[in-house]
Amino acid sequence: MAVTKIIEVVGASKESSDAAVKAALEEARKTLRNIKAVDVVSTGLRGENLDEWRALVRISFLVERVEE
Repeated sequence: MAVTKIIEVVGASKESSDAAVKAALEEARKTLRNIKAVDVVSTGLRGENLDEWRALVRISFLVERVEE
């Protein structure tokens, strides 16, 4: 039986909300394997001048079992 874990990650970009989502996924891929889904929870502008896009995403990945 497959077990899936879900984490939340925030990505940021000066370009666009899409770029912020991609930044979050790229960072997650550095340490996670078997990513199966990315769901965008919210996007918004942040910073003193509201010039930085942020994206909160949920990333689902398979939990690997270690066979003994």
